[in-house]
Amino acid sequence: MQALNRTTVTKIQERPIKIIQFGEGNFLRGFVDWIIDVMNEKTEFNGDIQVVQPISEGLGKLINQQDGLYHVRLEGLLNGEISEESRLITCLRSVMNPYEDYNDFLKLAENPDLRWMISNTTEAGIAFDADDNEMNYLPQQFPGKLTALLYHRFIHFKGSPEKGMIHIPCELIDKNGEKLKTCILQYAEVFELPEAFGKWIEEHNIFCNTLVDRIVPGFPKDKIGKIQNELGFEDNLVVMAEPFHLWVIEGPDTVQEEFPVESAGLQVKFVKDQAPYRTRKVRILNGAHTCLVPIAYLRGLRTVRESVEDVWAGDFIRKAVFEEIIPTLDLPKEDLESFASDVMDRFRNPFIRHELISIALNSISKFKVRVLPSLLVYHDKEGAWPEKLTASMAALLVFYRGIDLNNEAIPLKDGEEILIFFQEAWKIPNTQEMVEKILGNTDLWEEDLSSHPGLVEKISFQISKILQL
Repeated sequence: MQALNRTTVTKIQERPIKIIQFGEGNFLRGFVDWIIDVMNEKTEFNGDIQVVQPISEGLGKLINQQDGLYHVRLEGLLNGEISEESRLITCLRSVMNPYEDYNDFLKLAENPDLRWMISNTTEAGIAFDADDNEMNYLPQQFPGKLTALLYHRFIHFKGSPEKGMIHIPCELIDKNGEKLKTCILQYAEVFELPEAFGKWIEEHNIFCNTLVDRIVPGFPKDKIGKIQNELGFEDNLVVMAEPFHLWVIEGPDTVQEEFPVESAGLQVKFVKDQAPYRTRKVRILNGAHTCLVPIAYLRGLRTVRESVEDVWAGDFIRKAVFEEIIPTLDLPKEDLESFASDVMDRFRNPFIRHELISIALNSISKFKVRVLPSLLVYHDKEGAWPEKLTASMAALLVFYRGIDLNNEAIPLKDGEEILIFFQEAWKIPNTQEMVEKILGNTDLWEEDLSSHPGLVEKISFQISKILQL
């Protein structure tokens, strides 16, 4: 079997490096870099990626051994049918480690073709540390490194407006672009950089808020031999991902004009406000997960796929999403139902085993953010409590009893105070009094849910039905 590199794979087009990417992990390689590669094939974008390793230890050496080449393996359901596809990614040029050579890192900024910055440095990556206050050697935080790089570019090109960059962070935090910009301006101040640099950042750099969505399980170690035999290469960087992908980019029209990804037929949306799409994802995708877990687990189901393919649980979650969650959202109904149908296909993916108990981590706070808003808005709109969402909430309270309906222990994982509170609450013999105590705990819900007329009674009735199963 051949090694995978640019010697064994011939006729690979070398393009100008237009993108600097902080992060070399599975998600960026299986999502963003895959998108860039398809865009290169189907449009005139014609741009390669220079990756910067954001921490001292990473995949850089292994990626460089393969000259930046690797395969993305898509497996899942597409339009209800099983889909398997492999793609050789050729747009990633190499990985450089700034911890090994800070000056070489700064020289990346001298590339006149450089236009884009993409990152995924974990949710904690976009952060400012006042103690990280020296630019003569490599800053530790990602925004500090980026500030040093941008300042070098500002000096090298003498503050040229045309050499500003478009920044598309993919970290899973709200307003990620705005927060990155704020951090850079803070670092500019702590590094004591000239005011002209701050003005250049404000006026000639664009920071986009984004939402990313694709499940990327990563390296398929359990079946890598079979995949490598099919590929004909010893690829040690194969990335598994689902077919579904969505990238919502909030920014000015110039971003869409320069980044022709929609022309490649990919699921990328350029919007003026990504908040409705974030809400859609949280309420439908994440909300369905959180809604499903307790109701399915208590019925003896253990995985997401098993649950949505179960006649009862599958019908339950579909009705919860299509009849009770979607009516509370403000996007067009057709868009919401299309997204929800994709979600159901993703839940049924036969190539991904998603344990319910792994989703159950910190379920109370998840329910508060993901499901409770839909439940309350539905009541405000319809004047009645939604059957499925209240049943899920009731199941959640039973779930936090810590034993299932067969009296077997549930391995709950949540804050110790929360677990102790539920242990004490379940000692109350009267169900309605117990529910009133739980719903009245403002530390759990950030409001007194017991004050909503009829909710205590509805949840109590639902709990009684569950305990009779």
